[in-house]
Amino acid sequence: MDRTHKHQHHQHQFSLANSAHQRCNEWIFRDVPSDITIEVNGVTFSLHKASTYLFPLVSRSGRIRRLVAEHRDSDISRVELLNLPGGAECFELAAKFCYGINFEITPANVAQLCCVSEYLEMTEDFSKDNLGSRAEEYLDSIVCKNLEMCVEVLKQCESLLSLADELKVVSRCIDAIASKTCAEQIASSFSRLEYSSSGRLHMSRQAKCDGDWWIEDLSVIRIDMYQRVISAMKCRGVHPESIGASLVSYAEKELTKKSTLWNPSSQTKLDSNSTSHEKLVVETIVSLLPVEKHVVPISFLFGLLRSAVMLDCTIASRHDLERRIGSQLDIATLDDILIPSFKHVGDTLFDVDTVHRILVNFCQQEDSDDDLDDASVFESSSPHSPSQTALVKVARLVDNYLAEIAPDANLKLSKFLIIAETLPTHARTVHDGLYRAIDIYLKAHTSLSDLDKKKLSKLIDFQKLSQEAGAHAAQNERLPLQSIVQVLYFEQLRLRNSLSSSYGEDEHKPTMHQSWRISSGALSAAMSPRDNYASLRRENRELKLELARLRMRLNDLERDHVCMKRDMAKSGSRKFMSSFSKRIGKLSLFGHSSSRGSSSPSKNSQRTDSKVIDRTCASTE
Repeated sequence: MDRTHKHQHHQHQFSLANSAHQRCNEWIFRDVPSDITIEVNGVTFSLHKASTYLFPLVSRSGRIRRLVAEHRDSDISRVELLNLPGGAECFELAAKFCYGINFEITPANVAQLCCVSEYLEMTEDFSKDNLGSRAEEYLDSIVCKNLEMCVEVLKQCESLLSLADELKVVSRCIDAIASKTCAEQIASSFSRLEYSSSGRLHMSRQAKCDGDWWIEDLSVIRIDMYQRVISAMKCRGVHPESIGASLVSYAEKELTKKSTLWNPSSQTKLDSNSTSHEKLVVETIVSLLPVEKHVVPISFLFGLLRSAVMLDCTIASRHDLERRIGSQLDIATLDDILIPSFKHVGDTLFDVDTVHRILVNFCQQEDSDDDLDDASVFESSSPHSPSQTALVKVARLVDNYLAEIAPDANLKLSKFLIIAETLPTHARTVHDGLYRAIDIYLKAHTSLSDLDKKKLSKLIDFQKLSQEAGAHAAQNERLPLQSIVQVLYFEQLRLRNSLSSSYGEDEHKPTMHQSWRISSGALSAAMSPRDNYASLRRENRELKLELARLRMRLNDLERDHVCMKRDMAKSGSRKFMSSFSKRIGKLSLFGHSSSRGSSSPSKNSQRTDSKVIDRTCASTE
């Protein structure tokens, strides 16, 4: 009985409230003109007061009711609504709803309807089943159950961001997208489970996960919305590979609109009004990259870095990309590291400083073991220090890079040296590539001093040159004389070791299909091994004597040069230049030996030459 009495009491209070609410409406509109014009963003709407019932829009909108009540005594006929969400088109839908004109709520207008109902205060406090409750019901029961609809609503919220955020329209759609993609991936993972021939359960490998169909859908939303969606996906546990694929797809659509961002050969300047958007996209995508390695192609990372350099993105973004690239530099190609320079005129064609920082990051991976919490350490089952295989690959890549940038006339020697010296000495097992790059640099920079040439030559370990490269270096006039002497010396050591091993193995066997090229010519394999060995020893001895004479001529030249400088300082005359030229003409790297046309040298001369040779070899080492 008490409950029945209370229920009847509440119903009576509700009835009294409705009666008071109706009397308030009648009091407000008793003196209101029959026509009211509402202006929204310059567009006017003429609304009429019904003859048999109260003004429909005012009865459902608290904001319109308040405006009319405030101006009741001023005979109001025009009401202006400022900053109405969705503009005139959205207000027209609200007016249609109030007058009972049917229209369809869709993903394209539900966000606007939620916002305009909040702006006009079209809530349940003023009318049952009002526009706000209808729009909220459609959003929760229809939109949030479908990923494509959520993406479309987010697209519509871009112009309603502050109010849509306040009403949690954006957050509900983002949570729905993250939940939906995570559930799709779980279902797809279960569908890929199968039994192997041994009876074990494993997951089949597919080129693309069936649960990643949403990647293309997310590419249409604005970058700030996209950032919030990807962050929510990470929190939900979406696979890093799927997030990486989505980032690649989004970047390609947003950044390839400017072909210069992804075309290394293009140097066209961008419009200053359009760079801000691309810069924001690059910095945002870098911040969203998963920490795991190999989830995005390294060419994509280089493309982002190239764009970051061009757009002058933050230093943090560029350094983050350089660390990521450095951790997997062994899979990069020459086209990847050829990053154009976008600085002032007169600079190098390629950005050498960026490549140097990448190489430093690659070499410093071994130091990251001491700080596993550092942001530059990426999750990987492989050791942090670069393996010898990776070092060899990167060394080959660096040598090709040096050969590519060497012809640049603006490339300073210091930058060339710092790139060549970044890798450890054991990274290069063969120095052919480095020698080729140095030779190209010497050919393109003919004004280098002898001291600079010596700096370049010190980079080469002539013992690690192949036979073809050694033969080329021995006749390369661009190298310093000391380097040529070293090449000839090591070539002789190699030849002697080869002969010793060949004679030891084939002393009792005929050598077929074999010949050795020496400075005096080629020996035929038709000769007996003993005759071959004797002839080669004679040739080797003569070449050593020639090396000794070359060293002595070099010492004489250096003494003459010192005397010439002293004499020129005293007299100031130019007559010494002609004598200096004559002395240079006497220097012949491959002059005829006096012993070649005569019999074998005497024992005394052999002892003297051997001493000179020993001093020469010691000095070259």
